[in-house]
Amino acid sequence: MRLSDATLPRLPAAIARPRYDRSAAKVGMVHLGVGAFHRVHQAVYADDLLAAGHMDWAICGASLRSPDTSEALDPQDGLYTLCVRSGAGDDLRVIGSLKRTLVAPRDPAALLAAMADPAVRIVSLTVTEKGYCHDPASGELDEANSDILADLATPQRPRSAPGLLVEALRLRRAAGLAPFTVLCCDNLPANGETVARVTRRLAALRDADLGAYVAGEVAFPSTMVDRIAPATTDADRAFVAERLGVSDAWPVMAEPFSQWVIEDHFPNGRPPFEDVGVEMVADVAPFEHMKLRLLNGAHSSLAYLGYLAGCETIADTMALPAFARLVERLQDEEMTPTLHVPGGTDIAAYKRALRARFRNPALRHRTWQIAMDGSQKLPQRLLAAARERLAAGADIRFIALGVAGWMRYVTGRDEQGSPIDVRDPLAARLRAAAEGAGDDAARRATALLEVREVFGADLPGDPRFVAAVTGHLTALQSRGAAATVAAAVA
Repeated sequence: MRLSDATLPRLPAAIARPRYDRSAAKVGMVHLGVGAFHRVHQAVYADDLLAAGHMDWAICGASLRSPDTSEALDPQDGLYTLCVRSGAGDDLRVIGSLKRTLVAPRDPAALLAAMADPAVRIVSLTVTEKGYCHDPASGELDEANSDILADLATPQRPRSAPGLLVEALRLRRAAGLAPFTVLCCDNLPANGETVARVTRRLAALRDADLGAYVAGEVAFPSTMVDRIAPATTDADRAFVAERLGVSDAWPVMAEPFSQWVIEDHFPNGRPPFEDVGVEMVADVAPFEHMKLRLLNGAHSSLAYLGYLAGCETIADTMALPAFARLVERLQDEEMTPTLHVPGGTDIAAYKRALRARFRNPALRHRTWQIAMDGSQKLPQRLLAAARERLAAGADIRFIALGVAGWMRYVTGRDEQGSPIDVRDPLAARLRAAAEGAGDDAARRATALLEVREVFGADLPGDPRFVAAVTGHLTALQSRGAAATVAAAVA
């Protein structure tokens, strides 16, 4: 038997589940990118809202590419299991906030109709950095992106997230409806401003009046989201099925920690997020910088260097003393001085908690998974801080080591000569640049630094940055990641 509304009563008493009437819940939010992170994070907060009696805030989720999530959850009435893992054990909870799931390529009209529904007041997104069709170095819309070109040619059948937003907003405007609020939940710098910029530009390219409407009437509050969600394995599915007594095609795994900080700007109304643990603030930027630089920057550095050192997971990598020391020194010496810490925040305690989360032995967060899409992630996770440090005349040795780890990783061969499955929108170009430079580290670094979408025009021209990255890449190629990290933190 499958997990579903009909089989909920059969679950063991210890399994938490929706106690509200799911049939009475109404969709108030549409979410683009209904992947694992959304289902361990925003959908859980929505489930808490429904459980508290706020029944107008169920979610219609949409996949923009693959039908896998819809095909897994539709036979389960949108239900799925959240398994929270820690050293103390596993806690299971069935989440019921996904009222409906759609697949954009199959039926874009159905998704647009859902977004144009008068009851929908928020459209949220977790489409990853690359899903916004923007230049990560500048934050501007990539007007040569194939999806953007397609959306301009056939705007009523949009392929991209910005294209869906613009067309749905056009439909609402034509119907005399108030616009929804766009709530980005991806790790972009000033994510609300970034999504506003690309959406407004695309709207203006379509029609000047539509561009003015989006610029003047649509709210794009910024957010900060935080929860580690490793990919679900077949072993995870078997474990959940054993505990539930029914099968769940796609449960999700997560750590106990969860944080959501939102800029409180919702002209068309919002649920009482603060009642379910969301931090509603006037300015998200200090929280965003803390997370992007202390968590995400360290995570990416651990992913590339740990993978090269033969570590499968972040916890495995943190078990190596030199890598744990690298995280401490990166966070303490180079990232923390760039932060404006929010009032009342114990930054030392925050960093200790991050390191403990990285060490969680129950959470098998693969280095390969975190290493995906590095060309989109490096600008905000490492390079923004590097620019600030260089402007201040400060050291960047540990930031540069993470960047060099990425350069070594995208060559597509590990330290044993085995192929690396590099998942990145620029993967072919990066590998070609690396291979074209041969084995010389200086030439290879120069070639990769010329990828302006990642590094901009300034960093390749800064001899301090070039020297630091080249020195580490030389060591990584000649000595390997473990020895290089050990020497760097000695």
